[in-house]
Amino acid sequence: MAIASTNPATGEKLKEFKPHNDAEIEKRLKRAEHAFQQHRRESFPKRAQLLVSAATLLEHEKKDLARTMTLEMGKLFRGSVEEIEKCARGCRYYAENAERFLEDEVAQTNARRSYLHYEPMGPVLAIMPWNFPFWQVFRFAAPALMAGNVGLLKHAANVPQCALAIEQLFCRAGFDEGVFQTLLIESGRVERLIVDPRIKAVTLTGSEKAGSAVGSMAAREIKKSVLELGGSDPFIVMPSADFGLAVSTAVKARTINAGQSCIAAKRFFIADKIYDDFLNKFVEQMRTLKVGDPFDETTEIGPLATEQILNGVHEQVQKSIAAGAKLLTGGNRIAGRGFFYEPTVLVNVPKDSPAYREEIFGPVAAVFRVRDSAEAIEMANDSEFGLAASAWTNDPIEQELFAAELESGMVFINAMSASDPRLPFGGVKRSGFGRELGATGIREFMNAKTIWIS
Repeated sequence: MAIASTNPATGEKLKEFKPHNDAEIEKRLKRAEHAFQQHRRESFPKRAQLLVSAATLLEHEKKDLARTMTLEMGKLFRGSVEEIEKCARGCRYYAENAERFLEDEVAQTNARRSYLHYEPMGPVLAIMPWNFPFWQVFRFAAPALMAGNVGLLKHAANVPQCALAIEQLFCRAGFDEGVFQTLLIESGRVERLIVDPRIKAVTLTGSEKAGSAVGSMAAREIKKSVLELGGSDPFIVMPSADFGLAVSTAVKARTINAGQSCIAAKRFFIADKIYDDFLNKFVEQMRTLKVGDPFDETTEIGPLATEQILNGVHEQVQKSIAAGAKLLTGGNRIAGRGFFYEPTVLVNVPKDSPAYREEIFGPVAAVFRVRDSAEAIEMANDSEFGLAASAWTNDPIEQELFAAELESGMVFINAMSASDPRLPFGGVKRSGFGRELGATGIREFMNAKTIWIS
C-alpha cells in the first residue's frame, strides 16, 4: 500500500510520500538510541514541562490539526477537534501523575532497605492505526515519554500527514531530537525494526492479523509487546434500563467514527420484553442519520477511510445476508464520490456469518433477542474477541452479574464504551494483551527492578 493521503470524502489523492530508505531508517535508529541516554536522565518536572508544552500546542492548533485529520481519514471535523482536545488532556494527565505512578515502592523485608524501582526500557516501536490517528499515538506517547522512553512511530500508510505533524509537534514542544520520530515505511519493513537490538519493545493497535504477526516477531526476539486488537463488542439492554437513553446511545455507540472503532458496539442483545420497541426505535434512528461531508456541522456519519475498507464492509454484509441474516435498513454503498456506506441493521444473524463472528469496521449493527441476562451473557461471550462491553440495567444484581461475567477487558454499565486516560485500556482473548493508559499503562514499558540492600 502506497504511503499517501487520499480524501475519503472525495476519493481524491492529496499527497504521496516517498518511503524512508535504509540509510534514513538507520539514521533515525541511531538518533533514538542517543536521545534515550539523555532523555532517561531528565527529571520528571522537566519531562512534565515538555509534555505540557505539547498539550498547549495541541490546544492552540486544534482546528488546523483537526482539518488534516478529517482530510486524511474522513472523521467528522467536530470529532477531529474533540480528538485533539483529548490528546491534550492525556498529555496533561501524565505530566501531573507520572512521577507518582512510577515512584519507588518500598517492600517490608529483612533487608536494611528493599524496594521496587521503575526504569525506562529504551526506544519503543509504536505501530499505530488510522482510525484515531492522533489519539492512538498520544495514548502511547504521553506515558512513554514521561517515563523516560523514546518513541519511533510507524503509522498507517493512509495518514502520513498526521504522522509527520505529530513528530513536528513534539519537536516544537521542546523535546530533544530523536525523542519522538516518525518512520515513513511500508508494513513489510517492520520486522527489520523489531529484530534490531536498539528497539527494546513494541506496541501495536490494529487488526488481529497484524497483532498475531507483530506479537510473534516480538516473542521470537524476546521483546516486550502490547497488543490492542479488534473487538466485536456487545451492547446489552435489559427491561429496567433507561429505554430512551439506551436507544440513542446504542446508535451513537455503533456509528461513532462511522463505526470504525475497535470499541464501537457491534452486537446488540436486547431483552425479549423490550426487543420489538427497541428494534423499531433503533432502526428508525439509524435510517434517518445524515451521511455526508465530514466538514458539514449537520453530518452525523462521514465516509469510511478507504475504498478497500468500504468494499470489505459491504462484502461482510452481503455474506451475512446470503447466510440468512435479514436486512432491515441500509446494506449498500452510497453512489457518488467518496467512500460512504449506509447505516445498516441486521437481525436473525446466523452464528456462522461474518456479522456474528467477525469485526465489521463500519456502521453495521447486528441485533439479537435474548430471554434474560443469562442468555445475554452467554451470547455476548460467544466471541473470539473480548475488548469492551456495555450493559444497560438499573437492577443492582444484574449490574454486578454483568461486571463479573462478561469476558472483556472493560465493562461499562449504563454508559458507552470509551477510553479515558485515567483508566487502563485493553482486552482479553483475541483482542490482545497488555494495557494502555492509567497507572498500568505507563508501567508496561518499564523495567520493574527489585533493589535489595543488606
